[in-house]
Formats: sequence, C-alpha cells, structure tokens
Amino acid sequence: MNRTLALELVRVTEEASIAAASYTGKGDKKGADRAAVDAMRKAFKDIEIDGRVVIGEGDKDDAPELYVGEELGVGGVPVDIAVDPVEGTNMVAKAQPNALSVVAIGPRGGLLQAPDIYMEKIATGREAKGKINLDAPVKDNLEAVARAKNKKITEMVAIVLDRPRHEDIIKEVRDAGARIKLIDDGDVCAAISTAVPQSNVDILFGVGGAPEGVLAAVALMCMDGEMQGRIQPKDENQEKKAQDMGIEKGKLLNLDELVVGEDAMFAATGITNGDLLQGTEFYQDRDISATAKTHSLVMRKKTGTVRYISALHNLDKKPH
Repeated sequence: MNRTLALELVRVTEEASIAAASYTGKGDKKGADRAAVDAMRKAFKDIEIDGRVVIGEGDKDDAPELYVGEELGVGGVPVDIAVDPVEGTNMVAKAQPNALSVVAIGPRGGLLQAPDIYMEKIATGREAKGKINLDAPVKDNLEAVARAKNKKITEMVAIVLDRPRHEDIIKEVRDAGARIKLIDDGDVCAAISTAVPQSNVDILFGVGGAPEGVLAAVALMCMDGEMQGRIQPKDENQEKKAQDMGIEKGKLLNLDELVVGEDAMFAATGITNGDLLQGTEFYQDRDISATAKTHSLVMRKKTGTVRYISALHNLDKKPH
C-alpha cells in the first residue's frame, strides 16, 4: 500500500469528526452517527483504492451506508476497510471525553471480518509484548506486565469498561493491589492507550465489541503492542454468524490472526477532548466565516511511524 494512503485516511476521519462534533452535547447520538457516516462515505469516494468494507455499520439490510460488503473508492489497490465513524456516540451526545472517528485498512483479506458480537480482550503496549495471556488469571497478567515495565504492582493501572459483567475483573485487579481506570465507552481508545506512555495505562481487560477489537488490533499492531481476543456469542444465531465468517467459538485470537499481512494503516480524529487526542473545535474568524480545527493521528504497520496531525478547515469549502 502506498504511504500516501495514510494521509487520505486522515482526511476521511477529519470529515467524519467535523460532522459529528457539531452534535456534541445535543443529546442526539443517532444524529451524530448519521452525520459522521454520511461524511465519511463521501470522503472515501475520491480515494484511489478498490476498497471493501469488512467492518462497518452493519449488514446491507440494516445500514444503507458503510455496510459490510460495500465497495468504496475509485479503483486501485485492493484493501479491506474497517470503520467506526463515531466511536462513542453516547460520549458525543453527552459531551463526554474520548469520542473518536476511526478508520483502518489492510490488504484484501488482511482484517478479520468480525461479527457485531462481544469479544473478550486483553491488550498491552510494546514493553510487555509477549507477556500477556487471555487464559491466565488477572493477577498473573498484572504481575507479568509489571515485571516487563519494571513497575511495582501498586503502580499498575488497568483500564476496564464500567459494566456489571466486569465486577469480577474489577475485584481481582484491586485485590492484586493495582489501580483501575473505569470508562463508560470507547474501548478502541482504551486499548490504544495501553501503548501510549503518557497515558499511564498499562493493560486492558474485559469484554467489548468484536468489531472494535479488530480496529484496536490494527492500531496496536502499528505500535508494536499486543492484543488477544476471543468471541463471546450470546446465542446460537450469533455463534452461527461467527462460524460463517470463519471464527471458531472459544478460539483464542492472537494479534496476527486479527490483522494479517505485511501492512496495515490506522487513523483517528478526536471528536471530543480525550486522553488520546484533542476534540474538534469550531470558531469564527474575520477572514474565514467558519473554521474547524481537528487533531488526528495516523500510523502504519510497515514502518511503525505514528504521526500526529493538527489541521484547520474552512467550512465554507467543505461539502457537508
């Protein structure tokens, strides 16, 4: 894949973020998502790829845009596309932190086509790569990562979605002497934070969306981190859907099974202020009637480069 694709991906997440950010604090999560989906799809139209959505807004019958199987781009290198136009729709609606617009691409067949079901996950950054095990007790994983990072167990911070299903994990982390950062939503951002030194987050535990797991896996692959997952279908229909996609119930999925191939790219733009990125800002200017400022990151597996990009957008010239 051409390296210039990375900057094209940023343009896609910028457009979606600007569209969604206009809904910040308005209590309309569906409106924010709808605006971001529309803006993202329009931005993809001009990119020189032969793209196929493998993780999107849902099946074609349920999602008129960015549905699984939709073809995007004007032609070119064949790629798989994973999108989450608004990761954290509730956070946008409530003006809460850490909402992102996210896109990942990989070579055709390179991204796991994960169904919209739950996935058990564990993730960490480069220093502790090879030290975690989804099947090991929480305490053992905390101790392994602490040794790898030359930390005391009391200095360790685990990030966990604040859900009733995680009560046992939360208790085990605290019983081990470590600390917890509880989050309401946004486990893509949470997984990435384990590989960002300034976040002070060491490890992610818990169950979240399988599609979000694949998006996070691309980012962690680019950052030389690690992630493991296992799908958790809630009924026979979900189990069959996973089997139809080639995913076995109970199989532990390593990072190189979530993201396959020599190259992959990941881009994200902040919608609301957060630990990873600043949010999109709007303001008036004497010379430009309306301006948006975006903050993004883009990374590539092949080079391991992570770029942070700030941009000013003249909204009078934006198609949406």
